Amino acid sequence: MKFSVTIDRDEDGMWIVECPSIPGCVSQGQTKDEALDNIRDAIYQCLQVRSELGFPLTIETRQIEVAA
Repeated sequence: MKFSVTIDRDEDGMWIVECPSIPGCVSQGQTKDEALDNIRDAIYQCLQVRSELGFPLTIETRQIEVAA
């Protein structure tokens, strides 16, 4: 499965990665590559837990346009 993730850097320089289609699925790393490796594991773990609890594996996400 492929998932979209967001990547941001916090005030301490840590890379924060989140998977918007899985509520609460967030990870981090000291480098961008480390953060991306960590989110892969987090996604796998989140999917396992959601499956065990009988939750849908993902939630719907959409892109919307906002005038800036």
